[in-house]
Amino acid sequence: MLDFSVVQTISESTTVVTLIYVMLLSFVLSTLIAVTYQKTYRGLSYSRNYVQSLILISIVAATVMLAVGDSLARGLGIMAAMSIIRFRTNFKDPRDIVFIFASLAVGVSNGIYGFSIAIVGTIGFCLASFLLHYSPFGQAAIFDGMARFNLENQPECKRRLEEILVLYCKSFSLITLRDLSQGNRLEYAYQVKLRRGKNSDDFIHELKTIDSILGVNFYMQEATVEL
Repeated sequence: MLDFSVVQTISESTTVVTLIYVMLLSFVLSTLIAVTYQKTYRGLSYSRNYVQSLILISIVAATVMLAVGDSLARGLGIMAAMSIIRFRTNFKDPRDIVFIFASLAVGVSNGIYGFSIAIVGTIGFCLASFLLHYSPFGQAAIFDGMARFNLENQPECKRRLEEILVLYCKSFSLITLRDLSQGNRLEYAYQVKLRRGKNSDDFIHELKTIDSILGVNFYMQEATVEL
């Protein structure tokens, strides 16, 4: 009977049943981590191979720990073997690295028979991930979105634009200004924070009332920042 209450010492007499149990538990717990990553992911660079790697790396880590056991010589040998491997995968999001470490931790815990640690740690990690995903913690909602458009380089057009921005926006910031048609038109990109009670549809509709305005686009903050 496997003891879930303590971390057991790995011995040379590991049974086949124990090995199968370690592999299955690593698979189940790392699958839970992978599903959590999939459900809480935000962005456009989703990778199916990465999600599958979260599961496989846990099994590999458990296998390595079982192979090392209590032998110092084995541990040094595996370290020497691993040192020749060059990992060139770049992670754009630090959150991806955290999930890799979580999956590794599950494999290592199971490999040293720390089943209770692996189970409780996985559940706690997944719950924390969902909690942070659905909470506003960490969001810097300084602006609601970005408005991009171009209009004629005329004082009247600029005055009308400023009136609309003041009327609909609590705050706004010009982030890019580009010359078009040899100075006859200007392309603007503003980050805007709409006033309470004002919505983006009304804001865009009002911008389109400027006679010379073209190419009006409004990008929501969540879609443009958290990628």
